[in-house]
Amino acid sequence: MKNNLYLLILLAFTWSTENIFVACEGNFYEGNGSLWTITEDDIYEYQENPLGDIVQSLYVFENQLFVIVNGSSNIQVFNIEDDGLTPVHYIDTQYSGPREMLVHNGYLYFTNWFSADVKKINLTTWIIEATISTPGLPEDIVYHNGLLYVSITMNPDWTDGNIVITIDPNTDTQIDSYEVGAGPGNLLVHEGEVYVSRTYYDPNWNAFYGTTKIKSDGTVTIVNYGSGAVCGGGIYTYKNEVFRMYDGGIAQLNDELEIMPETRLGDYNAGEVYSAAVIGEYIYFGLSDYVAPDEVTVVNANGDEINRYVVGALPGDFAVWESCATNGDVNFDSSINILDIVQIVDNILNAEFDCHEDLNGDNQVNVLDIIIIVALIID
Repeated sequence: MKNNLYLLILLAFTWSTENIFVACEGNFYEGNGSLWTITEDDIYEYQENPLGDIVQSLYVFENQLFVIVNGSSNIQVFNIEDDGLTPVHYIDTQYSGPREMLVHNGYLYFTNWFSADVKKINLTTWIIEATISTPGLPEDIVYHNGLLYVSITMNPDWTDGNIVITIDPNTDTQIDSYEVGAGPGNLLVHEGEVYVSRTYYDPNWNAFYGTTKIKSDGTVTIVNYGSGAVCGGGIYTYKNEVFRMYDGGIAQLNDELEIMPETRLGDYNAGEVYSAAVIGEYIYFGLSDYVAPDEVTVVNANGDEINRYVVGALPGDFAVWESCATNGDVNFDSSINILDIVQIVDNILNAEFDCHEDLNGDNQVNVLDIIIIVALIID
């Protein structure tokens, strides 16, 4: 009996696999947007590429990948498996021009330019249940302190917007708005405050940049960088500090939101850096000359390039997925003991599922998983 139980334990162990997905927008009106996967230092093209016109953004929730195809106005959903992606849902958004998304409380919320709203999809029925009108063209969306924060990047007449609004997901209504300066785009929640990266233009389409912070007390700090700055739209948390895309890399912001050039990581031509993402200890840069093939590079904390991959045209967004590692240490304190049992029991009582606690891989957390941990402790 003991040997059989140990065999069950060994079969239950699943070690973590990391997949990094890359969305390549493709060129306008060419329908060549594509999807790629980096895993174990290799790059793989999704076998059913292209996905459509302008692959805008990616979002991973549990074991599913959500892909917004902006120009084609659809959202494609894939099951993520160790050996690849399986398409499971195709959502036609009816020419809404979808942009960015997040999952909250069983719903997918996504912003839309052409319909100027935030839409809400029930992830059980896959039906759009609500449409929340916005006072302009909404771009990014984040969740913070019970509310959805949405940047309004342009006004209805497509001039630069200047506000971030909040939406109550319980009532699907707008609650408040903050004047944050011209051209709000990407949003970042860091240490209880919301950071806003901004890009705006003069009548001759010269680009200007700034950063805004919405503090926890609701006050707003606005900083403009002037015409000499070489920024991009990205804003990130790296090593628990806030960074902006800057001059061919990313650079840290100080407490006054000013860019610190000496902290820059990445040393590329500013005109070729199309996107960036912080994933774990590394920074991923999407480099583009607007014609396929383009490249993704990986930079470490010392600023050294450690990998380079060939991808499709205009790599614009990244998302990461890790398969669940179920080794019994469910509270991640590097020890398997009674505290792990306490955490599992607590989650069972609260009907919460964490795949790290599903030791026998049956997609449930129950007494069978506790038995496995008890055996590990005894051993």
